[in-house]
Parts: sequence; structure tokens; C-alpha cells
Amino acid sequence: MYGPGKGGKAFATVMGGLTVATILGSPLGTFIGQNAGWRVMYWTVAAIGLLAGAALVAWLPRTGDLRGGSVTNELGALRSKDVWVMVVVAALGISSIFAVYTFIGPFVTDAARSDAALIPVALAVFGIGMAVGNHLGGRVADRYAHRGLTYGYGSVLVLLVIIGVAGDDLVILLPCLFGVGATMMFAIPTIQVRLTSLAPDAPTLMGALNLAALNLANSLGAIGGAITLGAGWGTLSTVWAGFVFTAAGLALYAVTIGRTRPSR
Repeated sequence: MYGPGKGGKAFATVMGGLTVATILGSPLGTFIGQNAGWRVMYWTVAAIGLLAGAALVAWLPRTGDLRGGSVTNELGALRSKDVWVMVVVAALGISSIFAVYTFIGPFVTDAARSDAALIPVALAVFGIGMAVGNHLGGRVADRYAHRGLTYGYGSVLVLLVIIGVAGDDLVILLPCLFGVGATMMFAIPTIQVRLTSLAPDAPTLMGALNLAALNLANSLGAIGGAITLGAGWGTLSTVWAGFVFTAAGLALYAVTIGRTRPSR
């Protein structure tokens, strides 16, 4: 729908739905849960899901371009070691989003000692950062092979350190939450473009693998954060789990980039 050379912008458009959900859905869900109970919140989510499904049926274009390619060609891409390297890079690097996002509530109430009513605000700030980073990252991904990932991962490492050291001050915490969301989403379109360039005959599967890596990152970030909390290292210690994972992802990308060449 966007044409050749616009894969990053196209993927960013798709991911734009996630950023809108983060800006509006998570804060609204938290607000409803706090004020009307979790059952009402779940019924609200179910109703929105039904509306979204109806919208897809009504407005998704009917075109042969959406049928995808041969299943055999798609699955053949799984033989590429470089594809799996990128999946690991994505899963490790993006996990810092979830080492932060999963624990925003305790960051606000326990670390920054602020009212729970500010949790939806913090979630919305994070979501706005994601939207900004996603928008810019899609354009960078189409112009530069590596900058979206290296700049995104490198920047978030700095922000994680700031949160870990001074995140108990809400004035510092909120801008850093915006920054973490922005820098990580800045990297994700480049990951998608990179995966597709490594396996151009399997664009559908590469999109699925990218999202699978994000789900794995969700688990890694949450589990890593839970381990640091269980060890008694403090509320903000979850960011150090994210730091370790993202640094490992960036290091892996750096040492493999010399031999990882896009397929022609």
C-alpha cells in the first residue's frame, strides 16, 4: 500500500495503533479499574475489541496484495541464522520497555511517593513518547540501515541509568518515561526493515517474527524486573534488568553486523 522502499513507514503506521492504545487505552483502563472495578474494565475492553473487529471487516481493503506469498518460501526463511540473530537482538533490546512499563505504577506511588491518581498520567506520557518515536523511527528505518536501532538502544541505556539513579523524583521520572517509550519505538521499525531485508521472500513471516520477539521481550522485561524486586534491590531496580538486556542486544547487534548482509 505504501510502495517499495517504504517498509519502515508502513510498519510504523501499523504500530501506530499500539501507540494510540498505550496513550488512551492503558490510562483509561487504569482509571476505570480504579473507579469502577476490574469487571467493568474487562467488559469495556471486550466491547472495544468487538468494535475493532467489525471495523476490520468493514474497512480492510479487498486486494490480492494482502494474500501473502508461498508458505514454503515463508518458512524457508527460518533456515537463515541471521534472521534468528535479529529476533534475539529484538527480544533482548526491546525488553527494557517492559522492565519500565510493567512497573510504572510502583514507580509513581512507591519510588516517587506520589498519588495513585497520577498513574494514568504516567502511562499516557509513556504512550505519547512511543507515538513520537514510532513516527520518527519509521522514516529513519527507510533511509538508514542501522541508525534507528543503534540510536534507539543506545539512548534508552542512558535514560535507564537516569531513572535508576534519580527516578524517585517525579520531575525526572516523567520525562524519562517519555524518553524510554520514544527511543524504543524509534528502534522497532528498523528491526522490521532489517528482518525483511534478510528474508525478502518472507515478508509476512518476518512481520510475525518481529511481533513474536516483542512478546518475548514483554516476558523478559517483566521477569527480569520481578527478579530484581524479589532480590530486595528496590522499586527502581527493574530498570537495571532492562539495561542488561538492552545492552546485550546492542552488543550482539554490533558483533554480528559485519557479517549480516541483506539478501538481494
